[in-house]
Amino acid sequence: MKDSYKISDEELIRRFQAGDEAAFEEIVHRYSNRLMNFAYRFVFDMEEAEDIVQDTFLKVYQNRFAYKEIAKFSTWIYTITANLSKTILRKRRNRKLFSFSRLGPNDKDMDYPSKDRTPLSHIEEKFNKHTIQKAILRLPEHFRTTIILRDIQELSYEEISNIINAPLGTVKSRINRARLRLQEELQELRGE
Repeated sequence: MKDSYKISDEELIRRFQAGDEAAFEEIVHRYSNRLMNFAYRFVFDMEEAEDIVQDTFLKVYQNRFAYKEIAKFSTWIYTITANLSKTILRKRRNRKLFSFSRLGPNDKDMDYPSKDRTPLSHIEEKFNKHTIQKAILRLPEHFRTTIILRDIQELSYEEISNIINAPLGTVKSRINRARLRLQEELQELRGE
């Protein structure tokens, strides 16, 4: 699709609703990495995150006519991904299984050392990422959702409000409380 980034998400979904399969491919291209990062931060499991993203695109494909331009397309697709992620977490809680040792979508199998970084700083950075992920996982679901959407996905307060279906003031309050709770969790984890 030529000059596809000049086309808005809303125009792409309209084209897809009209039968343009290339528009759907462009939606997948635009959102795959963002949704993968979002889902992974939610469930901390690469395979489950991949399943969530695939299920998201399947739902978008199957329910393309359900989207109405009342909200931004990004809000709609993130809402689908968040709901699927919450379903995975509920199932996981029922099974009582948690894994903290999985690598994130941006982690690499191998890093080549640079001259300005010592091996110790690399180890500290990996430890800090792991500690932050572990602390996020300890947050209640409503705090985890808002902090991932705001601080990791960098969505606006308005978009988050639409995704979680909560007033703007509630969103801002949850984000502030989530950040405070995250600091507490990080202090506790570093003390272990």
